[in-house]
Amino acid sequence: MDVRLKRAYEAASAEDGYRVLVDRLWPRGVSKKQAQLDQWEKDLAPSSKLREWFGHDPGRFPEFRRRYIDELRANAPRLRELRRRARLGTLTLVYSARDSEHNDAVVLAEVLRRGLPKSERQR
Repeated sequence: MDVRLKRAYEAASAEDGYRVLVDRLWPRGVSKKQAQLDQWEKDLAPSSKLREWFGHDPGRFPEFRRRYIDELRANAPRLRELRRRARLGTLTLVYSARDSEHNDAVVLAEVLRRGLPKSERQR
């Protein structure tokens, strides 16, 4: 399974394979032509409430990750579809955050590669 990450402000390339924007908001200053997206999965992005709470604060990332994974549980069919795409070829998750280590695309890529972890409630 080949899941990659790329900022929306980086040029698209053939090696990206199937490109999916995973942000709720369109990246500022990027045209649809520039983005060269195959899909926009805004419903897989963190809720506005969670995104605003996180505020891209690296210190809040562990809790953001936990809450975001809980939100992703409601989107299992969409996750299965993206996993299927990643098995067929390269899947690139496109995001606009400046921090390449602490963002929703990092969490989503992990979930696609490994599956959803068991919830705290199931333990």
